[in-house]
Amino acid sequence: MSLSLPPCPHLPAAPDHMDARALTAHGANRDAAFYHTALCYAHYLWQRGLAARAMLALDRALGADLRGDEPILAPHPLPYRPMAWFLRHAPPTVFIGNPRVHFQHLADRMNEPRREQRRWRIWACWQIARLVRPEFPADPKHRVTEPSVTTIAAQLTTHGIPGEAAQWLDVLNEISGNSGRQLAADGKG
Repeated sequence: MSLSLPPCPHLPAAPDHMDARALTAHGANRDAAFYHTALCYAHYLWQRGLAARAMLALDRALGADLRGDEPILAPHPLPYRPMAWFLRHAPPTVFIGNPRVHFQHLADRMNEPRREQRRWRIWACWQIARLVRPEFPADPKHRVTEPSVTTIAAQLTTHGIPGEAAQWLDVLNEISGNSGRQLAADGKG
């Protein structure tokens, strides 16, 4: 029996049936259509109780090659908010692994294309995981310098799409209960 999880208010509606072939059908193309498919697939997996796989699909969406002016980004901006929502709403009985370690390792092993953009998006998700689920420890054997909120925001400004850093900071501030750009101004993280 599979577990059914409530729909995420930050993602497009999921179809009745979907599988990984929806993503592979795009081939090497990682455009707006791929992005939309990855968001739908994440939602599909989530609603079927496959929270860890849903988060991996959001990772795929973050890897899409977007300029920032794609129409899909208006109703569905980069999935920092859905990632936070998944982390917050995953029941304790549903497997999500250790998202902090997942993001830590993924960011450290990112490769081309658009390595820096994708790397800093994953570090942004790592910070979300730290705030939403602080009970998850870092990997003590993985020797990597964990970046500050200020560093991540600066790198998203440099490598991301227009407004990406501000969008991510808004999500962090919602999580933290802060207003404006408080976290970045304080350099917390």
